[in-house]
Amino acid sequence: MNAEIITIGDELLIGQVIDTNSAWIAEQLNLCGIKVVQITSIPDNHLRIITTLTEASTRADLILMTGGLGPTRDDITKTSLCEYFGTKLVFNQEAFENIERIFRIRSYNITPLNRAQAEIPESCTPLLNINGTAPGMWFEKDNKIYISMPGVPFEMKALMTDQIIPRLQNLSHISIVHKTILTHGVGESFLAAKIEEWETSLPDFIKLAYLPQPGIVRLRLTATGNDRELLEETIDDRTKELYNLVPDLIFGEGEDTLELVTGSLLKKHGFTLATAESCTGGYIAHLITGIAGSSAYFKGSVVAYSNEIKENVLGVSPATIAKSGAVSEETVFEMAAGLIKQFNVNCAIAVSGIAGPDGGTEDKPVGTTWICVLSPKGAITRKFTFGEHRGRNIRRAALAALDLLRKQLK
Repeated sequence: MNAEIITIGDELLIGQVIDTNSAWIAEQLNLCGIKVVQITSIPDNHLRIITTLTEASTRADLILMTGGLGPTRDDITKTSLCEYFGTKLVFNQEAFENIERIFRIRSYNITPLNRAQAEIPESCTPLLNINGTAPGMWFEKDNKIYISMPGVPFEMKALMTDQIIPRLQNLSHISIVHKTILTHGVGESFLAAKIEEWETSLPDFIKLAYLPQPGIVRLRLTATGNDRELLEETIDDRTKELYNLVPDLIFGEGEDTLELVTGSLLKKHGFTLATAESCTGGYIAHLITGIAGSSAYFKGSVVAYSNEIKENVLGVSPATIAKSGAVSEETVFEMAAGLIKQFNVNCAIAVSGIAGPDGGTEDKPVGTTWICVLSPKGAITRKFTFGEHRGRNIRRAALAALDLLRKQLK
């Protein structure tokens, strides 16, 4: 079954509101084995609604719409649907009782505009919206299904989850299983070269997608077929092969993050951590403390942006900086050693680099970054050359530091 998603609202087209509905709906449909062939955003315009529905019916078996169902005069989706389906608005008592219930809870008075929300196209099957005053609507025409939902995300999601998805699951007999493997350490092309033979051996019903972002490449496996148990078993087997092939590059699956995985390892070992950050400006500490419960293992950070702080707070020798420079193996090692002493921690991360866009030299171009990790497992100091984009350099340096610590603790 193919589907098309239509979002309605002028606010979407002028950038005032970001369309998050489509991404969420598409994900839910995919899990049901329904393929989304197009996503379209259109204004609150009668002709555009009619035209878009007509065009969508040539591409898809299932058309889902959100938006344009409020009490104000610019919400014209219902009247447009009446014209498209050759029907009229009729008063629906169940929808009105739902509006009354909501208004009693909020101590509001029902206005004529609110009452009008209980009028729905006669040919539709109403979908009760317990979270709002605009009901959802299910239409069927020429073997196509059309579903109209409110644009308010939490109202739409409840309708989809409680009423629409169960009905659609009964119509689709195709299963789709996803698994996402998270890697760090090499770029997309290098990773592809390492796993080329494995990728080529995948069965036809499993597809592999590379989803790169600064510092991380996600590998998404998608299996499609009638036997869900077989799909899950096959993907699990192929994932085990991938772990054996590139064990050092994989740090997690699904929604894992490096800061989450590394934090879990710190907690498992009973270790504590502090960071000393120059070019990353506290970004590593920001990632770590974004994890709930990180206070169990993270003690604090020093943003040692100047040489003065490196020397006076972390105890880096002025002679070291004079001889080797602030961006050097020697300096980050002394920064990390100073953290261990000052914060009384088991583990330390120290980073110093040239984030850019200025400050590079022939010997140390923009992107040059030294990272030192100290832990009871040992010491490691590594040089990286990331690139010329400041934001990406900071992100990549932070992820590289976390991954070095992760590998030590693993």
